[in-house]
Amino acid sequence: MTRLALLVTLVALLAGCTSAPEPAPSPEPPSHRLPLAIATSLSRPPLDLDAAEARRLVAGEIETWEPLSGQDEPLRVVRTDEALDAVLADDTAVALVPADRVRPTVRLATVDGLDPLDDEDYPLTIPSERPLTPHARVLVGGDVMLGRRVGAYLARRGDLGAVWGDIGSVLADADVAFVNLESTLSTAGPPQQGGDSFGADPGVLAGMRAAGIDVVGLANNHLGDFGAEPMLTTFRLLREAGFAVVGAGEDRARAREPAIVDTGSLRVGFYATDSIGETPAAGPASPGTNRIDAPPRTGPAIDQEALRRAVEDIGDLAGRVDLLVVVPHWGTQYTNVPEPSQREMARAFTDAGADVVVGGHPHWVQGWEQHDDATVVHSLGNLVFDMDFMRETQEGILVEIIATPVQVLDVRPLPYVIDETFTPRLVEGERAAAILELARRASSPPFDAGLR
Repeated sequence: MTRLALLVTLVALLAGCTSAPEPAPSPEPPSHRLPLAIATSLSRPPLDLDAAEARRLVAGEIETWEPLSGQDEPLRVVRTDEALDAVLADDTAVALVPADRVRPTVRLATVDGLDPLDDEDYPLTIPSERPLTPHARVLVGGDVMLGRRVGAYLARRGDLGAVWGDIGSVLADADVAFVNLESTLSTAGPPQQGGDSFGADPGVLAGMRAAGIDVVGLANNHLGDFGAEPMLTTFRLLREAGFAVVGAGEDRARAREPAIVDTGSLRVGFYATDSIGETPAAGPASPGTNRIDAPPRTGPAIDQEALRRAVEDIGDLAGRVDLLVVVPHWGTQYTNVPEPSQREMARAFTDAGADVVVGGHPHWVQGWEQHDDATVVHSLGNLVFDMDFMRETQEGILVEIIATPVQVLDVRPLPYVIDETFTPRLVEGERAAAILELARRASSPPFDAGLR
């Protein structure tokens, strides 16, 4: 090769080494948007921000609580994975998190009156590589008695579903709705509790279905008010009407069976227990409730063998569903203070895998507590009842559970008052605050700071 040819070759090689690299492809922009939740401590009152104010907060332009709540103290915005824990530790903190990552231990602000978990038009969103995790709304209602004076009123009205007129649309809007039915659907037997024996016209089932009720709990002290055969009739009529039944059955095995409802976005499991008595405990071949004897009504101490069986059942159910709700019938009537036995059983239930425990029987609302990621509501109060001899027995709360297949996002009380027609009606303002205050006084942290 000549010197000239060699020189040309070297120049060509050097040119190739120094040419500009091909540009890297631009990253694809995020293809989804998620609601951005503004979460504060439960110790602070609810916030409703206008959209401009909310965007200023997100932009870091608000540094004190004064424009939000009138309090002249520093405000700290936290956006990390530990943001919700920061709010629990410091009530001056505000967490900014995707709405499908929130927890029941914080209070969510609304923006222009819109809820980040409920409203599609919620204005505050962020880009995301992942879609919004689908969630479901589950409503749990308290004690329902459709006999005695309630039944007489319904008969006079000629409408056996009349008591659901106000709250029925709320229940029907939920993906799953549960109530505890303290009435048999047959009175073809001797009354076991005199004037406190509750039997309802089977025609009430059409009204319950129209109200959107899906699951009926029977683990209570009035299912057996007219003996064994009416119990069996009650099971049959409920199932024929399309309800899932839980907490009682034709024998012990059936009484221990859970109810499982598939909402399309997640599977919800219910498990119910009775610690009050009057109704017989289900036996190997006899009908009754799924009993755990416990103070103050059915034993001086908790029946540890029955509790162990329930814990095993709950542990098995936890592996089959996305959301597990345990509904015990327990405690002392006409008080807002949970019994020590309630707290012990609740801890066993949540340790076994329950996500939410929602109790009944005291006829008053009772305190709330948190076990790690699980929420315990000790009593909801009456939902439909004719107990009008004290204010507290005419008040109650629905519990709204909002959950994804991954976690419970929120557990919310919806306060109501039972009017003179035995109909529960949702309330707001001072009356709602008074109902929640009764529960708050017997609650444990963080709920002792305030329910919303």
